[in-house]
Amino acid sequence: MDQLLALYGGFEGSIIVMWTGIIWCLFIAYRGVPMWTWALTAMVGMWGYAVPATIQYWILAGLVLVTIKPIRQNILSRVVMALIIAIKLFPKVSETERVALEAGTVWVDAELFSGNPNLKTLMSQSYPLLTAEEQSFLDGPVDRLCDMVNDWEVTQKRGFSQEAWAYMKQERFFGMIIPKKYGGLEMSALAHSAVIAKLSSRSSALGITIMVPNSLGPAELLNHYGTQDQKTHYLPRLASGEEIPCFGLTEPKAGSDAGAIQADGVVIKGDDGELYLKLNFTKRYITLAGISTVIGLAFQLHDPNNLLGKGVAPGITCALIPSDTPGVDISRRHDPMGVPFYNCPVIGIDVVVPVSTIIGGPEKAGEGWKMLMESLAAGRGISLPANCTGGAKMVSRVTSAHSTIRKQFGMSIGKFEGIEEVLARIGGQTYLLDAARIYTCGAIDSGAKPSVVTAMVKYHFTETFRQMINDGMDVLGGNGISNGPRNMFANPYKAVPIGITVEGANILTRTMIIFGQGVLRCHPYAYEEIKASNNGDLKAFDRAFFGHVHHVLTNIVRAKVLTLTQGLHIPLIGKRESKRYFQKLVWVSAVFSIYSDLAMVIFGGALKRKERITGRLGDVLSWMYLITSVLRRYEAEGQRPEDRPFMHWACQYGFYQIQLALEGLLRNMPLPIRLSGIWLRLIPVGRLSSDKLGSKISNAIQNPGEQRDRFTEGLYIPRDPSEALGELEDAFDAVTATVPLVKKVQSAIRAKTLPKKPVELLVDEAVSKGVLTSEEGNKLRDAEAKRLDAIQVDSFDATEYRAYGFPETKATVTG
Repeated sequence: MDQLLALYGGFEGSIIVMWTGIIWCLFIAYRGVPMWTWALTAMVGMWGYAVPATIQYWILAGLVLVTIKPIRQNILSRVVMALIIAIKLFPKVSETERVALEAGTVWVDAELFSGNPNLKTLMSQSYPLLTAEEQSFLDGPVDRLCDMVNDWEVTQKRGFSQEAWAYMKQERFFGMIIPKKYGGLEMSALAHSAVIAKLSSRSSALGITIMVPNSLGPAELLNHYGTQDQKTHYLPRLASGEEIPCFGLTEPKAGSDAGAIQADGVVIKGDDGELYLKLNFTKRYITLAGISTVIGLAFQLHDPNNLLGKGVAPGITCALIPSDTPGVDISRRHDPMGVPFYNCPVIGIDVVVPVSTIIGGPEKAGEGWKMLMESLAAGRGISLPANCTGGAKMVSRVTSAHSTIRKQFGMSIGKFEGIEEVLARIGGQTYLLDAARIYTCGAIDSGAKPSVVTAMVKYHFTETFRQMINDGMDVLGGNGISNGPRNMFANPYKAVPIGITVEGANILTRTMIIFGQGVLRCHPYAYEEIKASNNGDLKAFDRAFFGHVHHVLTNIVRAKVLTLTQGLHIPLIGKRESKRYFQKLVWVSAVFSIYSDLAMVIFGGALKRKERITGRLGDVLSWMYLITSVLRRYEAEGQRPEDRPFMHWACQYGFYQIQLALEGLLRNMPLPIRLSGIWLRLIPVGRLSSDKLGSKISNAIQNPGEQRDRFTEGLYIPRDPSEALGELEDAFDAVTATVPLVKKVQSAIRAKTLPKKPVELLVDEAVSKGVLTSEEGNKLRDAEAKRLDAIQVDSFDATEYRAYGFPETKATVTG
C-alpha cells in the first residue's frame, strides 16, 4: 500500500490534483482558454500522480505535437486532412450549395448552436413596435380593404370585386416593400407582417394575393439587384399597380430543388446587331400570372458564342418578361384547394427579348441563383409566418367565443376538460407564434437576413397552424364542417396545405434545410473545415480543426456539468418565474452541440442523407429558437402576471418537443451513444405542462377584456353584426355580460324559489317572482337569442346548392 501511495504521490496529493484538474477543466470549458491549457493540465496531473518519466516523455512529445502550431500543421494536421479527404468524411459542396449556404446572415441561431449561448445577447435583440404611420395604415386602408372582401363571396364568385382590385392598387398594397422615392410604402418587416396577418385573418385568398408580390418577385429583386433604369421604369409602376408582377420559378422537374430548373435561355444576335435572349419554359404554380403584366423569370442561360463574355453556360439568370410578349401563354389557371387566388401555369415558346431585360443588366447574367437565395433568406421569415399568425389569432378568437356560447348538458362546452385542453393548446400556440413573428421581424428590420431562422419559422408556423385549424374544427364540430357564409374555418382549413408546400416544402425544409444549412452556417468551425479540406488549405484546416477539437472538449465538460446540475448553477437572468427556462436553454444548447458533432463524426458526408437524424436535430435547434422568442416577448412586454401562464405553457411545450426529438435521435444512434443518453430519460429536459396551467389559459381566452383583445391584436373583426365573426363576437359579449344574471337564477333554483329547468326557460318566472328585474330579464332573453343565432349553420335549397357548385369543365394537364 505504501508503494502504491508513493507511486501516485500519496492519497491526499492525488485527491488534491484530481479536484484541481476538475476545477481547471471547468475553467477551460467556461472561459474558452486556449489549447495549451489542456497541455498544462496534463502536465500538472502527471506530476501530481508521479507518472514514470518514460511515459511523461511520450506524453510531452504528444503535447508538443498538438500545441506548437508549425509542428502540428506539418505533421498532425496534414495527416488528418489527408485521411478526411480519403474517407470522404466531409461532403463536397457544389457551387449551387455554396451560394445557398452563404446567402443571408447568421444571427442568434449561431448562439444557440454554440453550446454556450450568451443569454444577454439573446435578450438584447430588437423587439420592435409599429410606427404611428404604420398603425394608421393598418387601422385605415387595411381595415377598409377587409370590409370590401367577404371570404364566402370571394370563394363563390372565384375572385375579388373590381372595387377591391381598384382599392388594392389605389392604396399601393402591391408596393409595401418598394421605397417611397419610387412611390411605394417602404414598410418595415414588422408592418409588412402585420398587414399580411390582418388580411389573412379576413380571407386566405386576400392574404396570398397581397403577400406574393411583396415577397420573392420582381420588386424585391429590382430593389436589390436592378439597374437604375430598371428601377426607374418598373418600381413606380409596380407600386401603383399599373404593372402586376408574378415570378416564374417552379417547374415540373424543379420544385423544392429549384436549382434544377430547365427553363432555357440562349443568347442570340439579332438582325439589327443587338443581343437578345431566346427563351423556352414551362412554369407552374405561378401566383398572379393570369393577370400579370410582367413576369420575373428564372432560367438556365446558355451563351454558345460567349457573346456576353461570361462563358458558354453562365447559369441561372433572372429576367423581366412583359406578359404580352409573343410566345408567352398565361391563359390557364390552376385551382389550389379551391382557394380563389390567381395561380397559373406559364408557358413560353421561342420568346425573344433584349438582354437588357436581365435583372441587373447583362453583367448580372448567371447570378440569378444568388439573387433568389439572398432574397428568400429574409422574405421566407415574413409572409408565411404572418399568414399563419393571422390565422392563429382568428382560430383563437373564434374557438374561445364559440366554446363560451355553445352549451351542452346545461353548461358551456368550454368548461369541459376535453375542450379546455384544446383551448389551452390554441392559446399557448397563438402566444408562441406571435412572439416568434415579432422577434424574427426585429432581426430583419435590423438588417439581418437569417436564412436558417427563416427556414425554421416557415416550417414551424405552417405546421403549428395546421394543428391549430384542426383543433378549431374539432371544437366547432358541425359548425366547422358545414360550408357557408357562417363558417370561418372551412377556407383556412383548405388553404393550409398551400403554406405547407410553397417556399420549400415542409418535409424538405425540416429534414434538409434547417439543420443541413444550420450545421454549416451556425457551427463555429464545420464549414471552415470543409472549405479548407476541399481547397487543400493546410493552415486554414489546422486552425479550424483544432478550434473544433477545443470546442468539442469544452462542450463535453459543459454538457456533463449541466447534466449533473440541470443548469441550476448558471447565473440568473430574467425574473424568478422565467429563470429556469434560461438555465434549461443553456443546458439544451450544450447537449445539442455535442450530438451535432457526434452526428457529423459518425455519419460524415452521408449525414445529409440521414434525414431522420437531421430532422430531429433541426427540431431541437428550432425549438430553442422558438423558446427564446417567447422569453424575449415576456421580457419585452413587461413580464405581466396575467401573461405568465402563456409563457410557462409555451416554454414547457417547447422543451417537451426538444425532449421527444432528443429521445428519437438517441434511439437511432450507435449503441455507445444510446447508452450515454440514458440520463435523458432519468433527467428529462422537458415534460408536458400541467392541466392546471392549461385551465388558466383556457379561462383567460374565454373571458372578455384587455388580455383577450391584446393577444388577438391585429385580427380583423368586422363591425357589422350580420357577418359571421361580428355576430359571434356580439353573442359572446352578450352571453358573458349576463353571467351574473344566470348565477342569480341558478341560486334561486337551489333555494327552490324556481323549479329545476334550463335557465333560458325560467326568465319570465324569474321576473314575476322578483329574482330578476324586467331589464335583467330582457338582457337574458336578448343574450339567449343572440347565442342561438350564432350557433346556427348554413343550409341551402336545391337551386341555391347547385348555384354554389362550380361549373363542369374538362381539366387540361399542363406541365
